[in-house]
Amino acid sequence: MKTYSANGSNTTIRERLGLRPIINVSGTMTALGASIIVPEAIAMSEIASQWVEMDDLQRAASTVIARLTGGEAGFITACCASGITMAIAGTMTGTNLLAIERLPDDTEGLKSEVIVQLGHIVNYGAPIDQSIRLAGARTVPAGTVSVTQDYHVREAIRDGTAAGLYVVAHHTVQYGMLSLEEFCEICHAKGVPVIVDAASEYDLRGFLARGADIVVYSGHKFLSGPTSGIVTGRKDLVRAAYLQSRGVARAMKVGKESIAGTMAALEAWERRDHAGIRKREEAALDLWKDALQDLTGIAAHVIPDPTGNPLDRLQVFVAPESRFTAAGLASALAAGSPPIIVRNHEVERGHFFLDPCNLHPGEAEIVAERLRAVLSAAERPADAMKSARQDSAGALRWPD
Repeated sequence: MKTYSANGSNTTIRERLGLRPIINVSGTMTALGASIIVPEAIAMSEIASQWVEMDDLQRAASTVIARLTGGEAGFITACCASGITMAIAGTMTGTNLLAIERLPDDTEGLKSEVIVQLGHIVNYGAPIDQSIRLAGARTVPAGTVSVTQDYHVREAIRDGTAAGLYVVAHHTVQYGMLSLEEFCEICHAKGVPVIVDAASEYDLRGFLARGADIVVYSGHKFLSGPTSGIVTGRKDLVRAAYLQSRGVARAMKVGKESIAGTMAALEAWERRDHAGIRKREEAALDLWKDALQDLTGIAAHVIPDPTGNPLDRLQVFVAPESRFTAAGLASALAAGSPPIIVRNHEVERGHFFLDPCNLHPGEAEIVAERLRAVLSAAERPADAMKSARQDSAGALRWPD
């Protein structure tokens, strides 16, 4: 949308800042701006010019969070990663304000071990165990990367165990791990609370209902709010987590604008036309699948979300006969105008995904046209057959 800037120029904010107008078929990724914020989150600008008492604003947020999640209480923080750190720190300190001030380096007399299934120790842009270490706790891996047995968790629980962390994400090993119910049963039998990282999940009520004590959600992924995290669950644990704002979470504080915007996004979620959105996403998937039909070396299949969210993606298999690798085709799409960013976290396996959840009107058609054009062209780009590599050079060049 064109808007007039302060100097009256008829340009978009991306044009003024020199940013590429990308089409996102990767997903609700932090690196791409997290989400398209719903119009209801205009509450952010409404509260921006107002003074508020932040504890009272968070009390209002707690009421909304409790209603939507079934938790006893809740609050909004900077992001899901900070919510994990705060929840873990809360299980360590309780409401001991001096202990809160002494974290993360002074944990004398505190329980400070957190059990995580090895297949759940993932990297989502940062290693999840760093969120544990920021609280001053130590990660205790349970099981192996391919299987966790009940005794792996049971025998890992000691006098110093503060919590168990259960991660729900497409990054985790999707087989051989204990279910949430099994994990909670083992932990609760020894008085250990369970924290669930559900950053990218639609289900706002199920994890608490299945036994979790604390659940942490992203406010800026499927909820389409501003960048934020939502902590919900047992009131005593939520209170202890919230109090970490007096300590390690001071650096994770969230502004009144994000709190109000996240509350508005939560309430909009109740009214959202989920069925209508699903139909539009399915239409995009069908369009892309049709565009890839009969192209040499290309196969495409619609697959469900691996963690059970009510959405599908198109998995695009790229064989050498196409004269592309999956990494090369992803790179060619990203280099075009406009750039099309695919979900490329498995390109070394010869495929990538197209996610329809973040499209503006007309973009599905652009993606279909570009797929067909790139794959039908007689000439291939120089890096069409490039191998997938884990390359950190780009990160090290920032800000240039």
